[in-house]
Amino acid sequence: MSNIIKILYERIDSQDLWEKNLVISRNEYLKVSGTIDTNLYFILSGSLKIFFINDHEEHIIRFGYQNNFITSLDCFITEEPSELYIQAIKKTEVRVISKSTYMDFINHNPEHKELWDMILGELIVQQMEREKDILITSPKERYQRVHKRSPQLFQEVPNKYVASYLRMSPETLSRLQKS
Repeated sequence: MSNIIKILYERIDSQDLWEKNLVISRNEYLKVSGTIDTNLYFILSGSLKIFFINDHEEHIIRFGYQNNFITSLDCFITEEPSELYIQAIKKTEVRVISKSTYMDFINHNPEHKELWDMILGELIVQQMEREKDILITSPKERYQRVHKRSPQLFQEVPNKYVASYLRMSPETLSRLQKS
């Protein structure tokens, strides 16, 4: 767990701000397309994928696993419906804090605001790296970049989802992993 996330989690926990725990079964949805979900989730165990569907095809844009926060960031920010789905890859347990509770927590302490800003900055950099990955035409280079940046992904997430995330077939991913 990154130090920033750990500190933020512990501060929310110490103030007893978590509103509930949820257990999401494998393949169950935490959020579906067309809905508004402004909750922030902390993953205690398991893993989730965030994706949208275009032309009947699933496009994975992000994963979440143990000791990380996850949300439909577009919903969280705009409070409007999102096309994103959040689905459990395996049985997952999350802690839930509503946006209003979380923003009160952030806005009433400059240190908390600074931690949140650091997390958002990290998220922006990650998203920029993701965009570069998508634009790289070589499957091998995409694989190498993501493997170097997120080795945990390959331990937590089944290859068929990693392949989708990397925009390649599972067979291509398998060949790259063997070479």
